[in-house]
Amino acid sequence: MKDRKEYIIRRAMELYAIKGYQNVSITDLQFALEMGRGTLYYYFKDQDEIFQACMERYFLEPKQRALSNVPNEAGVDDIIACMMAYLHSLEQALLSFEVKTINTSNVNNLMFTAYSKFPALHRKAQRLALKELELWRKALYHDQRLGLIRRDIDREQIALMFTHIKDSYDNGLGQTQMDFSLLEKTYSEFHKLLKNA
Repeated sequence: MKDRKEYIIRRAMELYAIKGYQNVSITDLQFALEMGRGTLYYYFKDQDEIFQACMERYFLEPKQRALSNVPNEAGVDDIIACMMAYLHSLEQALLSFEVKTINTSNVNNLMFTAYSKFPALHRKAQRLALKELELWRKALYHDQRLGLIRRDIDREQIALMFTHIKDSYDNGLGQTQMDFSLLEKTYSEFHKLLKNA
């Protein structure tokens, strides 16, 4: 039963990532899954529940795991590594789909839909965003104490800026695959500006 549910989530996510939530009907899901409506409804009560399960599995759960793996006394380099590990896991999951035309624009649209249409998903995403922000704050404080970064910075503002680097990233630009190398470089360059000479 668990394998069948996982299969539904995987195939549904692929369809949502290609066409967008609004353009996928329950009939589209049935066709893509080669599954009757009754079978689908055995595992999920409706299409909204399928979509929410996809968002949980591909966006919220991996980010929760990544943030939970941040070591105590983490510095900025540790948080950057954590966020890049999360993004690379997302990238690998999406690139494992049969269709290779999924880019960050598709992903951003899905996330916007999920968080605007489903308040429970939005609340979970907000909690994770606050946890991430707190980790950036602590990492900046940690590195300041060790003299690794400048003491004259506003930690609160810099922590917010670090979270927005990822949140504002969209390499749409006609590319057919996700590529986070530019994002990794942005994190690195911004970090370099904070370091003591």
